[in-house]
Amino acid sequence: SYHAQGGIGLIASRLTVEGPIKKDTGSFIISGRRTYLDAVARPFAKPGSPLRDGSGYYFYDLNAKANYRLSQKDRLFASGYFGRDIMSFEDKKAQFGMGISWGNTTGVLRWNHQFNSKLFMNTSAIFSDYKFTLDVKQAGFELKMGSGVQDWNGKVDFSYFPSIRHEVKFGANHIFHTFSPISVSAKSGDTDFDFGKAKKNRAHESAVYISDDFDLTNKIRIHAGLRYSYFMQVGPFDRYVTDSINTGQVIDTISYGANKKVKDYGGLEPRLNIRYEINKKSSVKASYTYNLQYIHLASLSAITLPIDTWVPSSQLVNPQKGSQYSIGYFRNLFDNKYETSVE
Repeated sequence: SYHAQGGIGLIASRLTVEGPIKKDTGSFIISGRRTYLDAVARPFAKPGSPLRDGSGYYFYDLNAKANYRLSQKDRLFASGYFGRDIMSFEDKKAQFGMGISWGNTTGVLRWNHQFNSKLFMNTSAIFSDYKFTLDVKQAGFELKMGSGVQDWNGKVDFSYFPSIRHEVKFGANHIFHTFSPISVSAKSGDTDFDFGKAKKNRAHESAVYISDDFDLTNKIRIHAGLRYSYFMQVGPFDRYVTDSINTGQVIDTISYGANKKVKDYGGLEPRLNIRYEINKKSSVKASYTYNLQYIHLASLSAITLPIDTWVPSSQLVNPQKGSQYSIGYFRNLFDNKYETSVE
């Protein structure tokens, strides 16, 4: 049956609606919320306060999910998310105004298939679009800046259970990234300033993996995995060659056509986790992981703000590499009422 529930509060309101698409076959749920603390507080602000002029902050988001059983062994899932944070500042005396908004839009379509009682498959198509904008106005001058990352992602994951305490996972995925590190536009009165077309960076990121989680003995459990990842920056892209010795001026331009390789990276990413059970109350665990990171956050200040930008690995920016080792002792006390650990 259909149901709805919600709430109205001092700083936010929310509403959720759910129900069947087809009885015993499919259903949906939609949920949204919005804050309005700035609107509630504005009447209580002192005269001359920026809050009275329209300054404030709020956010809103919307979640939607649906599932449908195609057959006894096939299910289809769809989900989406849309959210924004909006912050503004106004000073009418100084004729100054600023607005910042940031948020993400995502959508996922997933097909779950059961081959038999031991083998399952999930195939997913994923879209995400992150954006931020900065709008500044000062006495007739207006400046707009923006940045974002858009991803199209396809992946397939398999889960295989040879026995009750043995699980094997394997799969592959591919992502097409479109980065918009920064775009700028400005005008003063009726005069528009041309900063050129916003530059975009494009890249492909792929990976295949396999992992095994099993009991080696009654006391030793092992989780081992191996992943190979590959990253390739592609055109259209212009590489500006500068005279770095003397003036730093551009002396040449290397142009790459659409989908032409600019630079690529790749490597293996192993991981291993071992747990030794000393007795029913205590155990020792050790692990090792190695990761490659191809996307980087470029902070514009010492404080992390939504105006920070994401950039890909390139000819000038290498992937980040990280190794992590850990070992720890874990013990439960007083009939498992307390858990303690040292790592």
